[in-house]
Amino acid sequence: MKRIYQITAALLLAGGAFTSCSLDEWNPSTVDLETAWKYKTGYESLINYCYDGLYYFYGKLDGISAMEMGTDLWANYGNNEAGFILYNSNMNTQLGTLQVFWQGFYSTVNYCNLAILYAETVQGYTEDELKAKVAEAYFLRGWSNWHLVEQFGGVVLRTEPSTITGPDNFPTRSSEEEFYDLIISDLQYACQYLPMSQAGERGRLTKKAAYAMLAKACLQRTRLGDKEKYAKMALDAAQELINNQSKYGIALYKSDATTSGFAKLWDGNNNKNNSEFLFLEAVDGTNGQQPEGWNRGRTRQYYVMDCRTVGAVWGTQESDAWLSRANTTNYKPTKYLLTSIFEPVRDPADTRFGVSFFTEYYNATWADKTITESMVNTYNKNPNLVGHVILNTAGTATSLVGGSRNVNRMCVTNMVDNDGDGWLDGLSILTPNWTMDAQQKKDVPFWVVDPSDQFDATGKWATVDTNPTMGNLVKNIFPSLKKFSATEWIYDRQYWMGDFPIIRLGDVYLMAAEAALLYNNDKATATTYVNEIRKRAAVTGRESEMEVTQDQVTFDFILAERGRELVGEQCRWYDLKRMGRLTKAYLQQTNPDILFFDESKHQVRPIPQTYLDAIANPSEFGNNGY
Repeated sequence: MKRIYQITAALLLAGGAFTSCSLDEWNPSTVDLETAWKYKTGYESLINYCYDGLYYFYGKLDGISAMEMGTDLWANYGNNEAGFILYNSNMNTQLGTLQVFWQGFYSTVNYCNLAILYAETVQGYTEDELKAKVAEAYFLRGWSNWHLVEQFGGVVLRTEPSTITGPDNFPTRSSEEEFYDLIISDLQYACQYLPMSQAGERGRLTKKAAYAMLAKACLQRTRLGDKEKYAKMALDAAQELINNQSKYGIALYKSDATTSGFAKLWDGNNNKNNSEFLFLEAVDGTNGQQPEGWNRGRTRQYYVMDCRTVGAVWGTQESDAWLSRANTTNYKPTKYLLTSIFEPVRDPADTRFGVSFFTEYYNATWADKTITESMVNTYNKNPNLVGHVILNTAGTATSLVGGSRNVNRMCVTNMVDNDGDGWLDGLSILTPNWTMDAQQKKDVPFWVVDPSDQFDATGKWATVDTNPTMGNLVKNIFPSLKKFSATEWIYDRQYWMGDFPIIRLGDVYLMAAEAALLYNNDKATATTYVNEIRKRAAVTGRESEMEVTQDQVTFDFILAERGRELVGEQCRWYDLKRMGRLTKAYLQQTNPDILFFDESKHQVRPIPQTYLDAIANPSEFGNNGY
């Protein structure tokens, strides 16, 4: 039976913040889908729906867990996604997040297959317009299949919509190579036919996104063999963007004497028109017109330290809108991330740690905080600090560019150093990645929790067993991810309405460097690209401190550089897999809190039990070793 088709606001906006979608004049409320998709306006809504998956995997727990966790960068904090973080028994065929991932990307593939099929019959386009429109479906099918094959291996490769095939009760696996053949072909079509720009529709796919995604897919394909061939394809796609930046309207942000280019990249004023964002999840911060409305920007709340209870003794607040909601805690940094990926010094030339993480937490209690004798005794502070006043810094500030919403957050008032000690008088907690002198830690009028407190001798996070005095406290206090917290786009303490970059230009430079080494060991080219990214991470005057030599630019160095540049951007699990570091030995070295990694199965995820139960040949199909 054919479904009845009716255009609704939710369907029209399912692709995201596409401000030019106008279908007011056409409302075929009783037209079946197959007929509706033959009209230009109906077909546009189908293409829009192909974008829907972006909004459930970027900036959301399901995508973060699968793409960023179980790596060298993050340790378990809240146990909500422990299967992904620790590879423990929670990673099994019944894990709900995997079901969301599986169903979400196969749903996108199905929408794309529908759009590709009906492109042959749709009316109202010129030939060039139609190719440009269907190229969006080819791109998103390639992007979805890329996630499916990387997460689950060679599973079911679908090129026809379910309305044509009907239920597939006896599915067969395709090889990973077959997946990549289709992925690369789809992305090559997108490179050829997507337009250079989509005026007035931020977030709609263009050629720059296609070349960036083609470079990413080809580079990832090198892990399966034919490294030189696919590295050359990745390099060519990346260099198309790097060498023609004015053509594509893209550019790295440039540093000046006070602000690094990397800091400008994450400046909220640049978020909605960012010269480095190539493929993005566009978020409408004006009217909330996207799937789930205002329920966006959840990334930051999963990485925030305990400002609700442990930090509150010193003046932090769960209700602080800048830090985000502090009662949904999942992830915290590894020692490797804090002290090896980033240089553990107070004033590094590289600004990326300070831009990417909160390390200073201010009194946000809406009242001055007086240090008590109990605080001095518990936190091993100098007794002369009893009675010292930590100034309140909380206040009402405007957010969403143009000042359309008031939010309560720290650092609005009293950002002063009246006592001249070099620290602002409202500072409550400091979590540096460098180790402060023990006497200074005792003397300063705020709580300092540094790596010497947070980790034991093996590099694991402290517990009451390894730190009986303070283990229960310091395990909850750490640098919190800051990238997705620009104050201009804060909606409230939970939601953030900034755009989310899925691929950006800095990533492309590092892909090009890696591809140059893989293709013909061209260290000169690789070093040039790495240094461009490193120099823009420093203010002018310190750029020379960031430059590295050809001897330093190895695959391991590039992997570390990707950590510095892309931490928290849902890339890391794929990076480790591609570069042969998703191994027990590497994870034991860099993240010793991971105890259960099994190389025989953990390089792919279990296939969801709901799918295995729905097919007639589950034993033949297998469950990826779980």
